[in-house]
Amino acid sequence: MWNWLTSLFRRPQTAARLGDRGENVAATYLESQGFRILERQHRGHYGEVDLIAIDRDTIVFVEVKTRATIAAGDPTEAVNRVKQQKITRSALAYLKQKGWLERRARFDVVAILWDGGGGQPTLKHYRSAFDATDFGQMYS
Repeated sequence: MWNWLTSLFRRPQTAARLGDRGENVAATYLESQGFRILERQHRGHYGEVDLIAIDRDTIVFVEVKTRATIAAGDPTEAVNRVKQQKITRSALAYLKQKGWLERRARFDVVAILWDGGGGQPTLKHYRSAFDATDFGQMYS
């Protein structure tokens, strides 16, 4: 019984470590594509944005979803409308804070599937994965 109980408390740490590994892989990949990472795990009033980067003249808010298997579905399925709304609100707050409301911005998703072993993950980068969500536009 003790092993079962302790496994319940270890699971989030394992998921968190997997998520952190995924974010590191995503950041390395984006940098290799010419992105400049500005922030990692940016926490604001509305939640966390995994990565904030610059791609040429565009501020990019990146949601990274990492999974060990597809048993719970494709990683991108977790970026639902509610998650998109939170990211949009966080992005708007960030842009306001920096005085960058006039700058171009977009939302990307990086999906990472680790095969469960120690091998290399499969990475898919979805540029402009979704539009600003909530109230119909970014600046409402």
